Amino acid sequence: MMRRALLAISLLILLPFVVQVYSIDDSYVECERVVNKWAESSAENVKTEDKLTLKDLLFFLHIPRTGGRAYYQCFLRKLYSLDQECPRSYDKIRFDLSKPNCNIVVSHDDYSLMSKLPKDMTSVVTILRDPVERVFSMYEFAVEVAARYLVHPNLTSALANKVKPKSSRMVSTLDIWPWKYLVPWMREDLFARREARRLGKLKRSALSDVYNTEDVVMPLHEFISHPIAHEIIHNGAAFQVAGLTNSSYLDDAHEVRRCVRKHPSLGQFVLEVAKGRLDQMLFVGFTEDHKQSARMFASMVGLQVLSRSKSTPSDFQPKSTNQKNVGSSAEVVTDKAAEGTNQANSIGDKVSAATDMSSPKGNMTAEQLMRKYEDCIENSQKVQKSRHAMSLKRISPVNFTKEARRLVPDSMLEEMKILNSLDMELYRHAQSIFLQQQILMEDHETQTKILAENVPEEIDAPRNFLLLLVTLVPLVLFFVVVMLKRNCCIKYFYVAKMKKAG
Repeated sequence: MMRRALLAISLLILLPFVVQVYSIDDSYVECERVVNKWAESSAENVKTEDKLTLKDLLFFLHIPRTGGRAYYQCFLRKLYSLDQECPRSYDKIRFDLSKPNCNIVVSHDDYSLMSKLPKDMTSVVTILRDPVERVFSMYEFAVEVAARYLVHPNLTSALANKVKPKSSRMVSTLDIWPWKYLVPWMREDLFARREARRLGKLKRSALSDVYNTEDVVMPLHEFISHPIAHEIIHNGAAFQVAGLTNSSYLDDAHEVRRCVRKHPSLGQFVLEVAKGRLDQMLFVGFTEDHKQSARMFASMVGLQVLSRSKSTPSDFQPKSTNQKNVGSSAEVVTDKAAEGTNQANSIGDKVSAATDMSSPKGNMTAEQLMRKYEDCIENSQKVQKSRHAMSLKRISPVNFTKEARRLVPDSMLEEMKILNSLDMELYRHAQSIFLQQQILMEDHETQTKILAENVPEEIDAPRNFLLLLVTLVPLVLFFVVVMLKRNCCIKYFYVAKMKKAG
């Protein structure tokens, strides 16, 4: 009797754990079904043989903080006219393809935007960056933009003084994913820390690690551990290429994301879909190998755009400094309430002027296009450095530099790699694609060089023919004269012989 009682008590104690195990298994099985169903429906079935041919519509899938703005400002805005840009292609989180026959879409929207585009007529390009470096850059840019609001005495004042754009073409950073989530979060944190310092709740510490100055800005370790970072930043490239960001157009995106976060092993489904989509893209570039990527882009994309242009693309100078192209990037035009000074606004205008260079001609070579690109980049970087320095003055002595990144502990770097394991795998896969593109580009350049070397012979062919003609004509004339004289001599001899015989 006692044994039965002990057995019953044991079962009662173990029952919650057994129920929990079954619940976990059921949750995993259901999530696996959901994620697998999405993966199967998202598999790429497009033929690969024509993927290197530019189609009617170009979709630049801009992964944040990869240097995509440089490609947009200094390549695409030179290759495509304003009339060719699809409306709302960069300045809003939602895209409305209301303009027919547009040729270029540049957006932070994820791959699910393809559901709004004519897929068979669309080529996709993107740029990837080392995942750890991209997390650094996301953190730094969120802090930089949020710091611009510190010109106001408090957060209430900053929010109350937001200026409504005078034109529908003006762009605010807060309208663009993911900054519409990251900047307000960081802005609120900066004002809270400034108020805590004022009240003596936070003591200014010796500045040894700019990524761990909790009295001024949110420390990096706190940033990467926050739920917002898990939702938006970590594995952001994989989720964006897979079409599963929190701004996705897919109905089941939220459920798939929830399942992958709950059961990280299901992330392999996301990774495989993202890899397949990279394989089908017209071009995949790298931030770390920027110059080589730009050369590839000029050769693989730029020349195809130019070859299709029968007339010189129009210039892109805005009508006035208060109106920006609908494709203006997040970093160029920011909320006026955050700037606070005329100096900041003039810098924003200089960005547009710096990148607004003469459009390339339809018969340009890749090298000529690259020279224009490099000039544009040089001017743009000068302006961006000015904006960067001005923003960081608000949180002095914090100053983000490449040297400062090297001082971050290895343990922190390893944690960032683990948090971005899908992006790390996708980055390695993209490296193999990049190598294949490099081989293709070198083969193309070799063929072009061979053809170019043969052009002079083709051009000189008429000249060679004339030279041959000039050489042969005297010989032919000489031969004719000789033959005529020979005939005359024969005739004279024949007549003389006849007279003698008669």
